[in-house]
Amino acid sequence: MRTDLLADGIDGLDEALAAVDAFDQVLTGGLLRPQPAQAAGLTGLAAAVAGTPLAARVAEAAEKAAAGTAGDDHFVALAAARTALLGSVHDALTARAEEATGRPGGEWTAPEPGGQQPVNVLAAARSWLSDLARCGWRGIDHDVVSGAAQVVSAMLPDPALRRQAALLDGFAAELAASCPGAALERVPARRWADLWSRAMLLTLPGAAAAPPAGEATGRLLPLGVDLQEHATAVQAQVHAVFEPADGATALLVRASVSAPKPDTVVGAGLWQLLRPHMSLLAAAGEGRSMDLVGMPLTAEGDLLWSDAHARQGEPADAFSTARVALPTATGPATAPLDRHPARIAVPVFLEGYTAQQDGERLTFTLAGQQLAVDTDRIPAAGPLTPEAVAASVACIGLLRWDAGSFGVQPLAVETTVRKRPVAVQAGAWAGGTADKAAAKAEKAATDAAAVLRERAGRLLRK
Repeated sequence: MRTDLLADGIDGLDEALAAVDAFDQVLTGGLLRPQPAQAAGLTGLAAAVAGTPLAARVAEAAEKAAAGTAGDDHFVALAAARTALLGSVHDALTARAEEATGRPGGEWTAPEPGGQQPVNVLAAARSWLSDLARCGWRGIDHDVVSGAAQVVSAMLPDPALRRQAALLDGFAAELAASCPGAALERVPARRWADLWSRAMLLTLPGAAAAPPAGEATGRLLPLGVDLQEHATAVQAQVHAVFEPADGATALLVRASVSAPKPDTVVGAGLWQLLRPHMSLLAAAGEGRSMDLVGMPLTAEGDLLWSDAHARQGEPADAFSTARVALPTATGPATAPLDRHPARIAVPVFLEGYTAQQDGERLTFTLAGQQLAVDTDRIPAAGPLTPEAVAASVACIGLLRWDAGSFGVQPLAVETTVRKRPVAVQAGAWAGGTADKAAAKAEKAATDAAAVLRERAGRLLRK
């Protein structure tokens, strides 16, 4: 991989992000009574998209918002401008990553127009989001946030609106937990503006449309598992190379599984919650391929996993896959609303580097260029540790972009133990383990889950 390309600057990137940050500060203060600094942020947003088809609408929206007279359509235009700027940043970074890895990405195909959606419910959601923009994050209170409840209740019965409903419900719950906004020590301005912009654009009919899923038949070769844990939920995402049975170009794909979790289930116990829902986890942990027949595959490279369409295949070493199959695989396309720098996670294989530890900061040096290693993303539910990464000679990871630079999140490494080369994977325990501490954590998770199921059943019977 050409790490020198990752270190080079990208024209216009800093300016685009500065315009986004300025607008995020506008939302923090709110647009009920705009101040001169907020007017400047709105003007900067309009200037940043002046050469695009959005120019006229965003210029008008910025003018109305600065005067405190913006309507719902004006807020939609501002959300579109912000999303377009972050999308351009995503595209520039993705193009640079493709150049560095030598792998092309897929092309997005616009979907056919979908069925009619209830305009009144979407308009109600848009109105609530506009009220949020007027009061700003510093001005939120429970009265303002509770306005989402009726909208979410109206959306949930309609399967076509479940995506919007889930986003609004989660966003409102996060805001409610932070009320009153005036008392917040720190406002997560970027995150809330991301959620607000996405929710606002999803109120436009057809914005959530996607091409129909295709079918994948062939061999799936796992590369590694990215485990993401929150207080009440856990998700495992398997990154893999898919080789179609018809001999077509290999594809980079993902398969994800999520589950709610009690806060008492931690460490290796998380696999107890996930493993029953996806046999691929066991295959990834054991180093085996999977044979797929008719597995649904979205245009964005996500396998809609169903064990009915998969069976266990032959042994498949992840590092052999990374050395042989990964370099020629084509990356997935990205949907318009998913074009965001935080979504970049490009599978890469690195070797021939020198690891350097400076305090808590770990870097890989390849061809004279340093690449930051994000050891904070290494889960506790596996044998991979920062120490193993620091002592490694080869690494399978995800290339990400954060805080203004590219870095790598390790998924698996090759290292030397007692003069013998060994592979250590973050998802090695996904299919089970003989490690004493991990086995103990799994048993504790099993017991906790059993108790919770029994209590839930007792409540339902009452």
